[in-house]
Amino acid sequence: MNRRRLPKAGTYQIVPSVLSADFANLAQEIAEVTATGIEVVHLDVMDGHFVPNITVGPPVVAWIRKCTNAVLDTHLMITNPEKYAERFAEAGSDHITFHVETVDDPAAFVRYLRGLGVTVGVTLNPDTPVEAVEAVAPLCDMVLVMTVNPGFGGQSFMDDAARKCIRLRQIVGPDVRIEVDGGIDPTTAGIVKGYGADTFVAGNAIFGQSDRPAAIAAIRTAIEKG
Repeated sequence: MNRRRLPKAGTYQIVPSVLSADFANLAQEIAEVTATGIEVVHLDVMDGHFVPNITVGPPVVAWIRKCTNAVLDTHLMITNPEKYAERFAEAGSDHITFHVETVDDPAAFVRYLRGLGVTVGVTLNPDTPVEAVEAVAPLCDMVLVMTVNPGFGGQSFMDDAARKCIRLRQIVGPDVRIEVDGGIDPTTAGIVKGYGADTFVAGNAIFGQSDRPAAIAAIRTAIEKG
């Protein structure tokens, strides 16, 4: 499979989350945002067990893969990700992020995911301390900091959680991406950039707006000024 690769760390990327998109018109929704220069699309996978919601599985990822050349940034908010990761990779995920709490040996799981041909990320929930990923984070291509409790879109931004980016950037240096997800919009994007993030997941702030190009432009402006 011809994998797409994450853009080089240090370049600022806005990553629309399709969780907030209109699933009845998903191909059009994705095309609209990627036409603005978006390179990465975020896919939230929830199992109703690790988080209190159920979203998409490998068949939907495979369908999305046919509709776009964007990097598919697949966030596995699931119990036992080792059981399903290969299916998501086969479906067309380019990047897979897992929660550190869900595996016994995070470093071994990173190696396993790399063997599937994908780039790899590890996630911190708002109540997960940075120390939980200190050893594995430098082994990854990206660290995802949740700035809301995972499960549902449209929640309020948690600044205390976002501040973990400061310490994480010290740990991973300039060559690993730091992604933030939760409450990212023109009022918060510049804040998390200042903390060290370079990858900004936005759902409702993009797909919840009638003018998506303008919404993306507003977030870009906030990042540039941040």
